[in-house]
Amino acid sequence: MTHIRSLGAFACLLALSCGAAWAQPYPSKPVRVIIVFPAGGGTDITGRLVFQKMAEQLNQQFVIDNRGGAGGTIGAALAAKSPPDGYTIMVYSATFLANAHLYKRLPYDTMKDFIGITPIARLVGMLAVHPSMPVRSTKDLIALAKAHPGEIFYGSAGPGAFQHLSTSHFANLAGVKMTHVPYKGGTLASLAAASGEVQAILTVMAELLPFVQSGRLRPIAVSSPQRTTQLPDIPTIGETVKGYDFTSWFGTFVPAGTPRPIVDKLNSELKKAVANPEIASKLSAQVLDPMHMTVEEFARLLRTEYDRYEKVVKITGVRID
Repeated sequence: MTHIRSLGAFACLLALSCGAAWAQPYPSKPVRVIIVFPAGGGTDITGRLVFQKMAEQLNQQFVIDNRGGAGGTIGAALAAKSPPDGYTIMVYSATFLANAHLYKRLPYDTMKDFIGITPIARLVGMLAVHPSMPVRSTKDLIALAKAHPGEIFYGSAGPGAFQHLSTSHFANLAGVKMTHVPYKGGTLASLAAASGEVQAILTVMAELLPFVQSGRLRPIAVSSPQRTTQLPDIPTIGETVKGYDFTSWFGTFVPAGTPRPIVDKLNSELKKAVANPEIASKLSAQVLDPMHMTVEEFARLLRTEYDRYEKVVKITGVRID
């Protein structure tokens, strides 16, 4: 009888200890943040900035893990296979959706293997050229491209990346032909443009600002439908090429199956992080607009953007095996 009572007491203690473990508030250990592009690019800059604030808010480490390559699909594949427990978060741009149409096969299902938490920043692209180019406006660039079809080279972070799709869309609407040169990240593409290895680039403004400020690149236009508040003197591409509008976002995701309470907590904490005046100011300095949506709003945006990128990718005519 004593033996039975001892076993019962042990069972109670075990249940209590397990209950205490389950009751630990999230996050109770470091969280891995997979940024699917190399360090130094716009996605990396934004992810590091926001998750540093998250670490302060939640008094827990958010460890950045850059997993660049193949337009972000390598990092996404890793995130998709991670346990759906809230301890792996992915930061990706809208290229995530473009890749669904660009690649013939992916090691994950774009719309089924992830839950979107929220976008964290809206981004605008900047069209810039090397200072050696006899170009000071979008009109000049179009005229030069028409006079020398295929002879103007532009850099990108790879097929389907923001730089590739935004420039292909521009060339299509402007009726010009430019030659695409892919690199292993937006930072390398920007460096190539600044060194004159390629003549033009249309990429996230945050990646180009240091080169513009140092005079190594000449800004031509921005990709948003309206001029930016940060650089109001730079015209939009749409002022010359009617109908052109190419903005994007950086978003946060977790593997499908992550418990909804954890998704909701991350959503609310990210809302606080991007609304923080210091973070908002730093994002604005990178010509990024703080952005937040509910989980449901982001799901609707992802569906709409998925369909939009299908059309944009078709224009490029590019498919990757």
